[in-house]
Amino acid sequence: MSGTTPRHPNPAGPPPDRPIDTLRFGYGTNGLTDLRLDDALGLLADLGYSGVGLTLDHMHLDPLAPDLASRTRHVARTLDRLGLTVTVETGARYVLDPRLKHGPSLLDPDPQRRAARVRLLIRAVHVAADLGAHAVHCFSGIRPDDTPDDVAWKRLADALGPVLDAASCAGVPLAVEPEPGHLLSSINDFHHLRGELGDPAPELLGLTLDIGHCQCLEPLPPADCVRAVAPWLRHVQIEDMRRGVHEHLPFGDGEIDFPPVLAALAATGYQGLTVVELPRHSHAGPRLAADSLDFLRRAAADAEKPVPPERVPLSRAPAPAAVPTAAEGGTP
Repeated sequence: MSGTTPRHPNPAGPPPDRPIDTLRFGYGTNGLTDLRLDDALGLLADLGYSGVGLTLDHMHLDPLAPDLASRTRHVARTLDRLGLTVTVETGARYVLDPRLKHGPSLLDPDPQRRAARVRLLIRAVHVAADLGAHAVHCFSGIRPDDTPDDVAWKRLADALGPVLDAASCAGVPLAVEPEPGHLLSSINDFHHLRGELGDPAPELLGLTLDIGHCQCLEPLPPADCVRAVAPWLRHVQIEDMRRGVHEHLPFGDGEIDFPPVLAALAATGYQGLTVVELPRHSHAGPRLAADSLDFLRRAAADAEKPVPPERVPLSRAPAPAAVPTAAEGGTP
């Protein structure tokens, strides 16, 4: 990559009068795969999004194709021209192995295959630095059936070591996502990983919090999850979801009460992007991008209204009706 100094955009001017105005919404390119990247970025800017969750994939800034540095410079110029900020995401389904979804992972039994994933993440860190991204997102992968938990956790920590070194040099935090069905599937698992790695600073090893995943399997309601992880929060993904079912849904099709979630995000002072994550809805991407931003703006406005007593959440959510499995590779 070009080795340029990370740009890390910082909005100019005085802080907003209302905390809710600090929220910046983005849309994930994994939900716009039927569009060319330039067209997708132009659409999001025209709709009024603040940024984009850019998944490095064969159709959008392919991390394995030639001339990555020059293509990254083109994307950086486009983002600057459109006034969009960016988080780099690494959840492409088949970017490394055309026959195995999300493979190879950081937990692969084959050291050479694990190394391929490590190289991809380090490359993503370099891309993120050149784009001025807020963070680089990643996840653990599914624990192989014949791998004990302690071996899997050590394998994950060892694999992430070089990635964290690269992130430290680039000044871009790594944001690990708890993913249903994966070894690291919960907020508690994220803290376990921190312990395995010697408790890195939150500015180096942070968390990607998927609000739908909180609804799916965390014991606390989503708004409480936001408050619980505030010191480590580096990236947020958002969509609707139902308890116990790992299916990313358009807003209004699930069970999440979003105004309290957005109010909690604003109250924490979170400065990154809150990115709509609808990877299975690319066929309707332009329409859903427009509908999603309208929904989030209405929810943000509602977040500032007094909460009626009937909408005050319980301190703990009910147990999941069904346990998400790894049958579909954990991630969508």
